[in-house]
Amino acid sequence: MKKKFGKVAIALATLLVIAGCGNSNGQSNESKTVEGTGAGKHGDIKVAVTFAGEKIKDIKIKDQKENEVLSEPVYKELKNTILSQNSADVDVISGSTATSEGYLAAVKDAIEKSGITLAAVKASAKKTDKIADKQEYDVVVVGSGGAGFSAAIEAQEAGKKVVIIEKMPTVGGNTLISGGEMNAPGNWVQKKLGIKGDSVESYYEDTMKGGDNLGDPKMVRILAENALNSAEWLKDEVKVDFLDDQLFQFGGHSYKRALIPVGHTGQEVISKLKKKAESLKVDILVDTKADELIQDDKGKVTGVKATYKEEQPVEFHAKDAVVLTTGGFGSNVEMRKEYNPEYDERYMSTDTEGTTGDGIVMAEKAGAALTNMESIQTYPVANPKTGVISLLADTRFDGAILINQEGQRFVEELERRDVISKAILAQTGGYTYQLWNDDIDAISKTKEAHEDEYNELIKDKLLVKADTLEEAADFFDINVANLKKTIEKVNAYAKSGDDKDFHHRGGLVSLEKGPYYIEKAIPSVHHTMGGLVINENTEVLDAKGNPIKGLYAAGELTGVIQGSNRLGGNAITDIITFGRIAGKTTGEL
Repeated sequence: MKKKFGKVAIALATLLVIAGCGNSNGQSNESKTVEGTGAGKHGDIKVAVTFAGEKIKDIKIKDQKENEVLSEPVYKELKNTILSQNSADVDVISGSTATSEGYLAAVKDAIEKSGITLAAVKASAKKTDKIADKQEYDVVVVGSGGAGFSAAIEAQEAGKKVVIIEKMPTVGGNTLISGGEMNAPGNWVQKKLGIKGDSVESYYEDTMKGGDNLGDPKMVRILAENALNSAEWLKDEVKVDFLDDQLFQFGGHSYKRALIPVGHTGQEVISKLKKKAESLKVDILVDTKADELIQDDKGKVTGVKATYKEEQPVEFHAKDAVVLTTGGFGSNVEMRKEYNPEYDERYMSTDTEGTTGDGIVMAEKAGAALTNMESIQTYPVANPKTGVISLLADTRFDGAILINQEGQRFVEELERRDVISKAILAQTGGYTYQLWNDDIDAISKTKEAHEDEYNELIKDKLLVKADTLEEAADFFDINVANLKKTIEKVNAYAKSGDDKDFHHRGGLVSLEKGPYYIEKAIPSVHHTMGGLVINENTEVLDAKGNPIKGLYAAGELTGVIQGSNRLGGNAITDIITFGRIAGKTTGEL
């Protein structure tokens, strides 16, 4: 009774205030602040909305766990839009949809709780801030992922005036939403953990073999020889924090050699690269879509035609070079089907929505040669509902097993991604379950690092935590008798060190003790290995093998390094290594 009386008293008090200080519509002119909550991508977003009469005057973030880079335009631009329109019925920020929806839901929750009917605001013409129609730089970098930032930093440090243009509202590209792990043979964590025997040669051989020996040996050799230096550059110069007591052994690798950034995501990498670039005064323009390369009468690339904020045509003139780092085409279904009809609408993608092959298309129109375009990779363990990569499931690199609906293993868990994906698609329903226990999670530490994903999967009933195998199997209607037999064999193989069924190269881990975790997953398009032909200086080549003057490229839009399949942990090594080479090369022009 006391609790109910309190609510009634508050309600009466509120009514008295409104009655005493009302405007022509009977609503208060006084300022009041109400909190609201909405579900973001990484948990609840809590805001405090301040009203004055019928208008929203301010919005402050009270609590949130969203990606720092992706949420920046949401909390800034979306806030300004809401205030100017006096409404939360506005469009989301492209590339930050889940965070935008959570933010808007929180604001709407506060509006509803306030009981205020917001005043209609006369629609005004959209105002877009303008920039100079023609801009002059030494080097223009197109794309703001790891390759773009690396190129820009190196070129700026060499004394060049550099700009990065990015079509999305935020920087980062696929690097930002990746796990951020980076292969580097002979790294400092290997030494600390006592891992011996790894070498540049071993890494080179793994990468060549992993791509069916279709990568350019000369380019793969450059990758292998510069991998450790690239990692040390990130650690020492860019100040990226890597875990000092843990490594991953991705499928197809002979050793645990993948460094793991703090937080187990690319946010650590991108946020530090962005900070470094800003400290060097590199200009960074988002919402700036590159449309076409500018060439002189001799074919030299001299700049980029772009569109700023979807409205303003802008030309970026490059005195020395244009560096393309726009990524692959994993999110472009039509382009995927053009080069490999297998990867049609049936496949979702782990990539950002901006991964549409723009740089490849622009460069081809300028005369660039393409290679290996049919080679498209799926990530084997992705969310069946969204297609997003499961970082929680990185436990696979520390002993988690894959089973089918019948409760049986069907592939080595540390095989190549393409091999595992094909094996999954051949199973009942074209999906798999990944199973692990707390002992494995204690090694992998993914539940702690990806608590938001864990909670999301539990909520969507794509993951179950259970004390017994029977309980876990029952949740997904897995054949429990077969599952028990599978686990008995795994435990025996873990003890003997010999996986007689699939020869697990990392060594199986005992699954005798619960609690157990079982996650449902499917393959999702993840990486496109094909793209532009480049040489050791990252110059883009034409069909005759000659460099197109003024044009350079690095990262996933190049097609000469990964062959038919990219091994896990090689993308970050690739983009940092060749991004830096592009920056250094153009810095010397």
